[in-house]
Amino acid sequence: MNKLGLAAMAAALVATAGAAAPKTTAHPQADTEALELAKKAIALRSVTGPNNQTPQVAALYKAALVAGGFADKDIEITPVDDTAYLIATWPGSDPKLKPLVISGHMDVVEAKPSDWQRDPFTPVVENGYLFGRGATDMKLDGTMAIAALNELRREGYKPKRTIIIEFSGDEETRMKTSAIIAERLKNADLVLNIDGGGGILDEATAKPKYWTWQGAEKTYADFELTVTNPGGHSSAPRPVNAIVELSQALEKIGAYHFKPELSDLTREALSKAAPYEEPEVGAALKAFVANPNDEKALAVLRNNPSTVGRIGTTCVPTMVSGGHAINALPQRATANINCRIFPGHKPADIMAELQQVAGDPAIAFKDVTEGSVANDASPMRPDFIAAVNRAMGKVYPGVPVFPAMSSGASDSMWFRYHNVPSYGASPTFIKESEDFSHGLNERTPISNIAPGITYYLSLFADLTK
Repeated sequence: MNKLGLAAMAAALVATAGAAAPKTTAHPQADTEALELAKKAIALRSVTGPNNQTPQVAALYKAALVAGGFADKDIEITPVDDTAYLIATWPGSDPKLKPLVISGHMDVVEAKPSDWQRDPFTPVVENGYLFGRGATDMKLDGTMAIAALNELRREGYKPKRTIIIEFSGDEETRMKTSAIIAERLKNADLVLNIDGGGGILDEATAKPKYWTWQGAEKTYADFELTVTNPGGHSSAPRPVNAIVELSQALEKIGAYHFKPELSDLTREALSKAAPYEEPEVGAALKAFVANPNDEKALAVLRNNPSTVGRIGTTCVPTMVSGGHAINALPQRATANINCRIFPGHKPADIMAELQQVAGDPAIAFKDVTEGSVANDASPMRPDFIAAVNRAMGKVYPGVPVFPAMSSGASDSMWFRYHNVPSYGASPTFIKESEDFSHGLNERTPISNIAPGITYYLSLFADLTK
């Protein structure tokens, strides 16, 4: 494509999907590279299981980085089971400085073509959107970061601090590669997780409303409750029934509220988010920030699925099983309690609190969590906050920027487990009604590409110069 064609494409990227045109400096080669590389990545079915093509995505990304100036010897692809992970290093001029890590993942969740309007692994650009599994989570973000690094090299940038870009291969499932990468890179100064954070577009105008960076996420935990009983014939009921005993404990747990909590990060996050909620919810958030024990505010926030998880730990029964025959007293009844734990608490302490709530020593509690570790919130680091505000201000001046806490898990969990600050910092904006991550007909506005490149160029340079 000639330069005129590239420039026209860059302008089209900004104008599509109805979004307000951000302030960007033209980087047509990087814009084109990001989109074309994302399309190639989406076409690779990087789903766990047979014929997992995550290693091919890794090879694709490596080829792009080598073409952009990375030394072949500085890029490592490591197979793990049916997947692989990638670590690429751009050495800085001062080896005494701890590296900046840019973190993402290459795998995607399963998508059945029969359920979609179009094949999920055939990328399509239509009506200003990139369609395909991974368009939002998170192949486009990954290729934008790669294209931005290649653009920095073309512009002659020389980092003082080493830059490492890494992609895990099973973030959506076991997170085995995520844990390995974090262990290897636990000497990092800071991690930019480009799979977290992001902006919201107004539903009516498609203009940016606000943008958040993710500085914390709740710890995932599963606890198994088990009641055993000698059982017997159903015609001769006993005073204690395993199913009834377990049910009584579950009723107590279901009605229990953990202590409401605020941290420095969530205090700012909730106060800044309040104006964008429905009036009653916004007022409750403001009242909660002023007084976490405000019962009226807590009643509103606990009854709202979008806010209940932001004000403290939550634990809910998610599975139950009991009995072995329809005409026999149950010898065993089990249930799973799924918890999302507010940063700063150990799962063992939460499980002990649930045992007290159940109030039945005959019920055995067991931590059966897999693929998760406890992690505290990342610190509110002034250098990161200044850099991210400056980067976002360059492309969306005046758009509110504030932190957020996620209830889900990401690769940041593993870095925070090693006390490495990690921040979700994706520049992608999307309407809440059009966020189909993990769902059907996943798509992302390609108007994100040009401002995203400009944002990444600013952020990467700011944190490594």
